[in-house]
Amino acid sequence: MSSVTEHIEMNPAKCGGKPCIAGTRIRVWDIHVWHDLQGQAPAEIIASFPQLTLGDVYAALAYYHDHRDAIQAQMQEAEKLVERMKAENGPGLLDQVRNRGGDGDSISS
Repeated sequence: MSSVTEHIEMNPAKCGGKPCIAGTRIRVWDIHVWHDLQGQAPAEIIASFPQLTLGDVYAALAYYHDHRDAIQAQMQEAEKLVERMKAENGPGLLDQVRNRGGDGDSISS
């Protein structure tokens, strides 16, 4: 068993079968977003999620780079689902509050 597969699991009953850090619901794509897109260092990620180890973070990054196309497709499919749900259901409460304008400090009943 490779070091990466010791840290990464895919279970259809967890996160829709998307690759996650073993024993958590933290997806590989979450690690990719935090590290590669938001610029968080691995130490910052584990400071926010102390259940993770440096090995978990680096294994997730290695897994992401080895399976980049599949994970990017999963991320795009999730974005399409969110957009489809927004189109079908209209704006959510947070969007409604934001669209009201004003100072945003209070919500009247």
